[in-house]
Amino acid sequence: MKRNIKHIFVLVTALFTIASCNNDFLNTDPLGEVSQAAVWSDPALAEAFVTGIYQGFGNGGFDEQMLASLTDEAIFTHPGRGITTITEARTNSADDGWVNNTIFWGNMYSYIRRANIAIEELSEPQFANDGGIVDRLLGEAKFMRAYYYQQLARYYGGVPIVDRPYGLGEETYEAPRNTWEETINFIVSDLDDAASLLAGKSMAAGRASELAALALKSRVLLYAASDLHDGPTASAKSSLLAGYSDLDLLAYPSGDRTQRWQQAQAAAKAVLDRASGNLYGLSEPVSHEEGIQNYINNSLSRNGGENELIMARYFINAKQENGGRQGLFNGPNGYNNWAGNSPVQLLVDDYEMMDGTKFDWNNPEHAANPYENRDARFYASILYDGAQWKPRSSANQARDPLGQIQTGTYEITDESGNKVTHFGLDTRNSPIEDWNGSYTGYYVRKFIDPDPAIVDQNTWQEVPWPILRYTEAVLNYVEASLELGQEDEARAWLNQIRFRVGQPALTSSGEELMEDYRNERRIEMAYEEQRYHDARRWMIAEETLGRKANTISITGTLKPGATNSLYRYDPEIYNYVYKVVPIDPGKENRTWLDKMYYIPILRDELNRNTLLVQNPGFE
Repeated sequence: MKRNIKHIFVLVTALFTIASCNNDFLNTDPLGEVSQAAVWSDPALAEAFVTGIYQGFGNGGFDEQMLASLTDEAIFTHPGRGITTITEARTNSADDGWVNNTIFWGNMYSYIRRANIAIEELSEPQFANDGGIVDRLLGEAKFMRAYYYQQLARYYGGVPIVDRPYGLGEETYEAPRNTWEETINFIVSDLDDAASLLAGKSMAAGRASELAALALKSRVLLYAASDLHDGPTASAKSSLLAGYSDLDLLAYPSGDRTQRWQQAQAAAKAVLDRASGNLYGLSEPVSHEEGIQNYINNSLSRNGGENELIMARYFINAKQENGGRQGLFNGPNGYNNWAGNSPVQLLVDDYEMMDGTKFDWNNPEHAANPYENRDARFYASILYDGAQWKPRSSANQARDPLGQIQTGTYEITDESGNKVTHFGLDTRNSPIEDWNGSYTGYYVRKFIDPDPAIVDQNTWQEVPWPILRYTEAVLNYVEASLELGQEDEARAWLNQIRFRVGQPALTSSGEELMEDYRNERRIEMAYEEQRYHDARRWMIAEETLGRKANTISITGTLKPGATNSLYRYDPEIYNYVYKVVPIDPGKENRTWLDKMYYIPILRDELNRNTLLVQNPGFE
């Protein structure tokens, strides 16, 4: 017994000795992560935290399912993914359909919370502002908070403004939606603060900057001035919105629209005064070939096109993210790709002729040769039947040594000289991958690296997603100028964009000029997540987004006396017939309802926060 007591005494003494010698014995800081106190007392750790807020960008717009497929730009090829829940008008708020990172309500508020933590901690910093690091990090956090609120606002309207991180033991975690005006004012205030804090600072690519804050402010104020967000105008154009009792959540109930357009114009001009993108001060159009290359450079952000970028989501081959897979996601099935977001004929038809006239299927010359003499941006954006593209894989080069897109059905001659049918290698009857073919007869070229060394099936490309680019700000300035009656100013800037791609100057005025501007914006910003928002804020969605998608049917028959055993695109030996046909409604059957001007707040969110008011047309 005495021996046991002695052993216990020695053990206790040893424990106390160890405890007295080790100040960390009672340290409760987590060993597998950095404590919050440590983060905000160390500038490097604080910067790492702020960098993490950028993760809310996700893949930018380079998701497998793109926003373009909710518009009259494209359809999504593969069924069962939920994207047509939106294009065919979802029925209730329990069904979220397809959403990506920057549409989803909960995801945006998750990153807003991170921004709120950074703003709270950096407002009373625990480390010196050496080199302006506190100002820079605070400016970045305010920009990111504004960006995520902007995303929510343009999909949902006014949303709850949460400007601090909630903690444990709050009296309530519920919050009502702020009005549209309050939401816009909050975003603009954050962007003004961010621009001031980031002024004069050299920022790494992909990080917020003074110019990025000004460019986002330009977008926000342009949207705010638009028809959808002017209560009287929206009510006049939509009986659903007119009958919505909480319209101030979605629009200004009254006020001076001219003043709002002036604010939008001034915000855009602030960007134009600080940058030039790659507009060259041209007084006449460049050549057609140069125009094609200029637009390719812009979409790939290289060879001068990188000057267009104000803020972007970058991708590197060494880090294999889905944002680097646009070639696989959208490329032709005859190249072993997936044909995901296929351009529709509606978009193709809106590319002008080289001389600036409208394309018209009723014009026999146009109908016989629909891919000749078109706006340079058509050739830089769309892969069409006969377009020159990359070499086929080694397994398939014998079928197409020239690397030409084949989306039609053609005659060829067999060994006996008989005419037989050849299904294009990039159709849904392809002998390569019939299940991944485009339904529309087109594929995306824009944003896809044409380098033959980039084999889209198994290589990740390094093309950045343009979150904000200079030409958007130019177009914002043009639109505000038109709304203010300043047509000469608007035309001067609009023609700079056109000259860059070889298109002639616009000379129209009045309503015709506004229509020309809207088409110019549609073409210039195709596949850049602009059309969905533009058609809604202009309140032209019914006649644009609501249209049934259509496709092209192409038949190539050998001319009398001609033979060809291996198909190639060749108008010298083939007669081609082009016919526009509607998409099979079993594949997609678009409908526009005015409730689709806004995305519904999901029922789960309504259950969590009983103070929320649902958007019109949904329960």
